[in-house]
Amino acid sequence: MNHDNDTTDPTAPLGLGTRPATEIRGLRVEIGGRAIVDGVHLKALPGKVTALVGASGSGKTTTGLALLGEYPPGARVGGDVRLAAEGPVGYVPQHPAAVLNPARRVSALLTDIARSQVRHLPRARRRAAARERVLRALEEAQIPGGEALLRRYPHQLSGGQQQRVVLAQALLLGARVIVADEPTTGQDALTKRRIVDQLAAVAARGIAVVLLSHDLDVARALADDVLVMRAGKIVESGPAERLWSAPRHPWTRELLTAKAEFTPPTPSAGIGEPVLRIHGLTARHRDGGAHGRPTTVLRVPELNLHPGACLAVVGRSGSGKTTLARCLAGLHRDYEGKIILDDTALPRTLRTRDRAQLAAVQYVFQDSRAAFDEHRPVLHQVARTAIRLRDTDKDTARQEALATLTRLGLPEELADRHPGQLSGGELQRAALARALLARPRVLICDEITSGLDTVNRRGLLELLAQLLQDRNDLSLVLITHDLDIAALAHHIAVLDAGELVEQGTASRVLTAPEHPFTVSLMETTARLEAGTGQ
Repeated sequence: MNHDNDTTDPTAPLGLGTRPATEIRGLRVEIGGRAIVDGVHLKALPGKVTALVGASGSGKTTTGLALLGEYPPGARVGGDVRLAAEGPVGYVPQHPAAVLNPARRVSALLTDIARSQVRHLPRARRRAAARERVLRALEEAQIPGGEALLRRYPHQLSGGQQQRVVLAQALLLGARVIVADEPTTGQDALTKRRIVDQLAAVAARGIAVVLLSHDLDVARALADDVLVMRAGKIVESGPAERLWSAPRHPWTRELLTAKAEFTPPTPSAGIGEPVLRIHGLTARHRDGGAHGRPTTVLRVPELNLHPGACLAVVGRSGSGKTTLARCLAGLHRDYEGKIILDDTALPRTLRTRDRAQLAAVQYVFQDSRAAFDEHRPVLHQVARTAIRLRDTDKDTARQEALATLTRLGLPEELADRHPGQLSGGELQRAALARALLARPRVLICDEITSGLDTVNRRGLLELLAQLLQDRNDLSLVLITHDLDIAALAHHIAVLDAGELVEQGTASRVLTAPEHPFTVSLMETTARLEAGTGQ
């Protein structure tokens, strides 16, 4: 994110105009002789939302980062990028943890920006004025309970909360252009609606919003103009209303018509003794570190996962979904209760689990970029799992890793690259391949389709369904905000504000929900799909 010491009140309305706030002309970005962006033209007007949509790896993020003057290492760049608006460009990344200092509380991250904007005030008024701006930014970024959240560190926030903190930073900076890179990644329908409302309000203040997204429901609800990318090029562009109603390019039509159509789960799954049992689980976060004040964030009295079954855990951002997943994987130790694999209680931490237990429960993170070492090729890191957990020799592990990556849609020329040279969606597939090389009994997938377009999301979910059919010893936990994805599961557990409010078969929960929260989630999803966002 670009920072400067702009002292303009970020809440002041801006004048609308026809002069572009930012413009890209003929952008070309090459890495190793291959064009990842080729001849892109983009114009973003004040007060308008310009959506750049396309598949993972199509060049959306590279184009968006060009507005900040940032390019991949070693890239050759051609074309012209112009900024007409005064003030910085705000950037809300797909993986917000990458731009949040893990050693500083949220209050410090935001207050540092606010202080730079109140230096013109008398010293006695600065602290209160900075605090007022921080709280206002949290409110504008749709963060409920801002005071409590300010005491936390970034790792104590859900992915959705992290994303909204970064948006609050951009608003505090008084950005005149905001690049929102997959801002609804990993968000539930209720939070998506708030993000839609927020970005619409930002645009209404005269700020140019450049939305990079594979989420066509969000783009449909927000965009004034749409550009469709494929393989680094703009294949179609135009006013949103025209493009949605009468797409001209075959790829645009495929994106708009690709809906998740899955083979219904086999009714036999879930019979027999559970492979994983959760009993009396109460998890906590501690504000301010290990010795801080404990806050209960999750209560799950009883929840079971059966062999060969898929359990979807749904709920809004911050509901406790990821905390539950981290408890299962040995990444969150501050809890009471038991997590039992077969007939053995799992140790609470990775350090105290043996190699068989580590292999048995594998976690695929939502933020796949943070899960990879930037200095080693992706293929090497995927193969390492088989070497470390299964004693596979290096050559065999490499071949197995390459076969798995290829099956997941990541060819060898991409697998041999470093993580920084892959898109978020490509890294998600690599992270799934790495987990599969452990040959797990329980595979935990935390929003792993959230960075994928409709076409690739369908392909990945069909692959997961096929894995369950091919391996009767594999069980799947899908952490998701998306009810369409939850329909893939045999059973659904619904979390709200850290409480397990409903569970049952997927067909029952999705057709006859009993809890008011589940009902509201389904109603909001239907409105978003209709393109209203209201």
